[in-house]
Amino acid sequence: MLRTKVFAVPLVVSCAALLAAMSVAAQSPPSALTGMVSAQEDGATSPRRAGAMGTPMEGVLVSAKRAGSTITTTVVSDAQGRYAFPAGRLEPGAYAIRIRAAGYELDGPASVHVSGGQPATLDLILKKTQDLASQLSNGEWLMSWPGSDEMKQNFLSCTQCHGLQPIVRSRYTAVEFAPIIERMGRYAQGSTMARPQLRPNTHGGGFASPIRDDMSGAGREGERPVQSSRVMQTADYLASVNLSAGRWRYPLQTLPRPKGKATRVIVTEYDLPRPETLPHDAVADADGHVWYADFGTHVLGMLDPKTGAVIEYPIPITKPGAPRGSLDLVFDTRGDIWLGTMYQGSLARFDRRTNTFQTWGSPTYMDRDEARIAMVMPIHHDVDGQVWIGGDEEYQVDIRTGEWKAIDYSTGLPAAFRAPLSSYGVASDSKNNFYGMNLNGTYIIKVDAKTKKVTPYPTPTPNSGPRRGHMDAQDRLWFAQFRGNRIAMFDTKAETFREWPIATPWTNVYDALADAAGYAWGGGMNTDLVVRLDTRTNEMVEYLLPRATNIRRVNVDNTTNPPAFWVGNNLGATLIRVEPLE
Repeated sequence: MLRTKVFAVPLVVSCAALLAAMSVAAQSPPSALTGMVSAQEDGATSPRRAGAMGTPMEGVLVSAKRAGSTITTTVVSDAQGRYAFPAGRLEPGAYAIRIRAAGYELDGPASVHVSGGQPATLDLILKKTQDLASQLSNGEWLMSWPGSDEMKQNFLSCTQCHGLQPIVRSRYTAVEFAPIIERMGRYAQGSTMARPQLRPNTHGGGFASPIRDDMSGAGREGERPVQSSRVMQTADYLASVNLSAGRWRYPLQTLPRPKGKATRVIVTEYDLPRPETLPHDAVADADGHVWYADFGTHVLGMLDPKTGAVIEYPIPITKPGAPRGSLDLVFDTRGDIWLGTMYQGSLARFDRRTNTFQTWGSPTYMDRDEARIAMVMPIHHDVDGQVWIGGDEEYQVDIRTGEWKAIDYSTGLPAAFRAPLSSYGVASDSKNNFYGMNLNGTYIIKVDAKTKKVTPYPTPTPNSGPRRGHMDAQDRLWFAQFRGNRIAMFDTKAETFREWPIATPWTNVYDALADAAGYAWGGGMNTDLVVRLDTRTNEMVEYLLPRATNIRRVNVDNTTNPPAFWVGNNLGATLIRVEPLE
C-alpha cells in the first residue's frame, strides 16, 4: 500500500631552537597570527611575569575565535613550539585564544588583536593543570580504568548518548547505580542529559545491561532485552571506577600530543544556531555547502562555510508523540537528500529544487513502539526503483508503489548457519545489491537485489563490529570496525578484505570512507581523533580535534585539493572541517 505525503517547508532562516624556528618561519607562507608555545616548569616563576620563555611544546592545539563570530580556527604547534595562522584565515578583530594539550592549561586568559596589516604575535605560556580529569577523553578514561579490555568493551554503549565524565565523577554506590542503569534503557538514542527523550516503550524493555554473558552483541543495537542478573555486576564495576570511595583508585592516563604530520593541519569549527543541535550526519554537496541531520530534533540544516550562515528546514512529524530526530543523510544522483527519521518510522526525501519533503511510512510504524528507520541507501535507486532501509528491520522499498519487503536473513543460507544476522550501516553496489554492516557481530552481509539470496562474509578480525561505511566507484566497501578498532575494505567483486588497525586504542571507529585522492578516512566516538589512511603506502595520520566531539558519520569534500574532511560535533553543536596541509 502506498504511504506517501508531500509537505511544503518554510525557510528558517634555546638558541638552536630559535634558529630552527626562524628557518621554518622563512619558509612559511604569510601569517595573520603567530607565536611560540612553551611550558612553565614546576615551581618556576611564571615566564609570563619573568619575561622568559619555558620549554617549547609541540602538538598544542591553538584555537582563535573573533568576538561576535560563529567560526573558530585551530592550528597546531610544530616541533619548535611555533604556531601560525595563515594570512586570510583570520579576519581583523579581537580574538579569544584557547588551547588543548593534555595535562596543561593556559597561564592566564589569552587574547590578541589581529589587523589587516602586519601579522600579530602572541606567545603562549602553559602550566600544569590542577584538574587533569576534566581533560580526559572517553578513550583515556577507558585506558585508565582497571580490568580487561574485554570487560571495558561492554561500556562502549554508554558513550552513544553521553561521555564517561558523569559516571566517573558520580558518587553512587553499586546499590544506587542499579536503578540508574535500568533507567538508561528508557531513553531514545537521540537523547542528551539536557534533553532526554523517552522511548515509546517506556518500561525500558528494549535496553540491555552493558555487561553481557557473551561478547557477540547478538540482537539489534538498542533492542536487546534487559538481563537483570547482570545489572548488579555492571553496577559493582561502575562503583569501583567512580568517586564513591572519595577518590579515583587508579592512575589517570593520557594520550601523547600530536607530532610531525599530525601537526600540519587547520581545523575550522562552525557554530550552529541551536546549542542543543546534535549534527549526527554532516555531508558536503557538490557546491561546498554542508548539510546535517539533527539526531535529537526534527530538522534538516545547511551550512555555507564561506559565510558561516545556516538555514534549517523542519522535517515533517509523521508519528506524533514519538521521539524526534534523524540519523542517516544520503544524497541520490539527482542531488536530493534522503533521511532516516528514527522513531518517527518514515523514510524521507527532501527535494532541494522545491524545498519539499516526501515521506514513506514503514508498514508497521504506527502500530509498533520500536519501529525505527535509521539508515537509508537511495544512491542506486535509478537502477531498479528500490531504496534499501536499515532500522528495526532491514527493508527493500519500492518508491513507486510504496511496497516494503523485509529482508529475510535466512534466504539461501544452510540450516546449520546459526549466527543471528542484522545490519546497522547499509550500502549498495552499482547493481543496487544490498550490503549490511553487522555491528552486533562480524559480518558484511550481501543481499542480492533480485534473488534476495543472503551471503554473509566474516571479517578477518573476529567480533569486529562493522558499523558504517560507504561504497566507492569500484564497488569496494570502505567501512569501520567499531570493536575491532580498524578501517577496513571489502572488495565486493573479488570477495576479499583488507584491514588497517588504528594505532590509538579505544578510538572505536564509527564510520569510514575513501576520498578521490587515494586516502581513506575514519573517526571514532571516544578519542576525538580523525584518522587519515594513505591506502597506497599504508601511512596513517591521526589529527586531534580541538574539543570533545563524539565522532559519528564522516564525510569528505572532494572539490578541494587535497580533499577536506567534515564531521558534526555531537557534544558541541558545531560542524568541523579538517584540512591537512600535506
